[in-house]
Amino acid sequence: MAHAAPAGGLARTPDVFSAKVHTGVRYGVPVALGLVYGYWAAANRRDGGPITGWNVLFGCVTAIAFIVLCLAVATFAPLLKRELHSAVKSGFAGAAVGFLYSQTGESVLRSTALGLAVTAGIFLVFFYRYYTREDGEGNRIR
Repeated sequence: MAHAAPAGGLARTPDVFSAKVHTGVRYGVPVALGLVYGYWAAANRRDGGPITGWNVLFGCVTAIAFIVLCLAVATFAPLLKRELHSAVKSGFAGAAVGFLYSQTGESVLRSTALGLAVTAGIFLVFFYRYYTREDGEGNRIR
């Protein structure tokens, strides 16, 4: 006998991963991204020079800050309406890119412009995604 679609609309595909896998990925991805981000920021700051203790400390602090902020955005942004949800996620991404670019020694204005451009582009993508997949109350429709 074929399974009927739920009363709310389209049938959902079954989840093939266990709760442990979802939890591992939920925390593992931000940690991995944070480590890469911290290394990248430290490498930008040293500009090909020698690796120093202060450079390693800067990379570690940057990685920890990124991980904490990424987990906070991933936890609290989905609780917001789609406009704010998009704005928070894109603002985090734009600020992260702008900060990385500022570590290369470029001007603050150029770093800010790049961060705002990234924020605007990502906002449009996220807003379109949430607008086409949620109703006005924030409930998923697909």
